Amino acid sequence: MPHPRLTPAVRSGVSIAIAVGLYGAAFGALGVEAGLTVAQTCALSLLMFTGGSQFAFVGVIGGGGTGLSAFAAATLLGLRNGVYAMQLEAMLRPAAGRKALHAQFTIDESMANASAQTDPDEQRRGFWTAGLGIYLTWNLFTLIGALAGNAMGDPARWGLDGAACAAFLGLLWPRLKGRDPIAIAVVCAVATVLFIPLAPPGLPIIIAAVVAAGAWAVLQRRGVPT
Repeated sequence: MPHPRLTPAVRSGVSIAIAVGLYGAAFGALGVEAGLTVAQTCALSLLMFTGGSQFAFVGVIGGGGTGLSAFAAATLLGLRNGVYAMQLEAMLRPAAGRKALHAQFTIDESMANASAQTDPDEQRRGFWTAGLGIYLTWNLFTLIGALAGNAMGDPARWGLDGAACAAFLGLLWPRLKGRDPIAIAVVCAVATVLFIPLAPPGLPIIIAAVVAAGAWAVLQRRGVPT
């Protein structure tokens, strides 16, 4: 039997942590571009720690939206973590004193790495290796990106004004498997584009999230897996 430190769950968790953590540099640079300080940008990664929600938050702020609309967009995108938490609680059965700690590290990747395992011990290793590993690398590269963003001056000169969309798409696209999820994503993208000239900054992404939630509810009633 392989040593616990070298099990498949640990190896995959470390690989995921390195690959996903690199996106933190893009978030750090974009946070500074949006008008946040280095400390504020790093605080978002330390406390919020859910990549899609973070990109949504700085995207709304950078587009001139209010803090309330940025918070609403980030919250809507982060609701999925609550669903993950219920599934992980049934799977890992954490002690009452550790539930808050589990919640901090409950993200797409820790959920996926834990769910991919069949052995209960491997499920725990998969969760902690991916969750804690990404937390460390994401925050490290957030700091690097924020400091580099300050040093580079005007981010538009380097093409960073389009990096938020590219980074967010990079996080989202690998999770779209099947015709229905892709169709929902396309409809949400169209809704966002249509409402950009009609609604205040930050509102189009909230409208798109509502459209996605409605489409998901319809598919659930039809019994279609998403």
